[in-house]
Amino acid sequence: MTDSPDLAFPRAEAAALVRTALDEDLGPDSLDVTTLATFPREATATAQVVARESGVVAGMPVLTLVLDEVAGRLGLATPEVRPAIWDGERVHRGDVLATVTGSTQVLLVAERTMLNIVSRLSGVATHTRHWADALEGTGCTVLDTRKTTPGMRALEKYAVRAGGGTNKRMGLYDTAMIKDNHKLAAGSLTAAYGAIRGRFPQVPVEVEVTTVEEALEAVGMGARFLLCDNMSVAQLRETVTAVRATGEQVELEATGGLSLAVAREYAETGVDHLSVGALTHSSPILDIALDIVEP
Repeated sequence: MTDSPDLAFPRAEAAALVRTALDEDLGPDSLDVTTLATFPREATATAQVVARESGVVAGMPVLTLVLDEVAGRLGLATPEVRPAIWDGERVHRGDVLATVTGSTQVLLVAERTMLNIVSRLSGVATHTRHWADALEGTGCTVLDTRKTTPGMRALEKYAVRAGGGTNKRMGLYDTAMIKDNHKLAAGSLTAAYGAIRGRFPQVPVEVEVTTVEEALEAVGMGARFLLCDNMSVAQLRETVTAVRATGEQVELEATGGLSLAVAREYAETGVDHLSVGALTHSSPILDIALDIVEP
């Protein structure tokens, strides 16, 4: 068990991704021509999963999922994984994240798929942690968006949680979001809001606003979650003040043009959330390696 119990690792989605990744890497006959030619089936080894740089780790349960899938394809036993950390923990360059012992063929066939996924998720978690640290003490949280890698949304959003961020909507199905195109297509903000409320009354509705006036219009219609898009700090502060003055319980989220350099300044306007698409669309990987220590 290497996923923190409060993070809810998406195991089914991870297993599906692992199968797809191995199909891509091994081809139709599940072949690693180099490994299968150079190591006998009975060979065993011990390897360490090692951080090559400092960051926050996410996705460690993937190690066992990949090893188990590879072992099944090769007809060999699944290597033993002895984890040294939980997902969500900070690590430093040189830290051992896990020790793995078992079939050399399984270890080497699984190596790149394991590292690709864990490095990607750890990169998202590390990037998110920078934002969470920047907002600490403000009462404002950092949210992710739908700007995720196709097929990896559940895992990338898991990594955001591991890094101290909060998930927004998982997809188009669980929360309605009225944006510019919806307003234009419906004829007005009021028309779009009414149409959604009429068709899907049980679904939460968030409304994108770009001015104080639009924010107050949305609140007047009954909207209780506003996305303040591409506002300056001054404009955002004015919007927060005006909305709070209505006395309604409204969640306010800022997005667009945000960076770590200005994160705290935006958070101190009184908004509840900053949403950052870059958490999932622009996070660099965390460099993680697999080193054989006992052939």
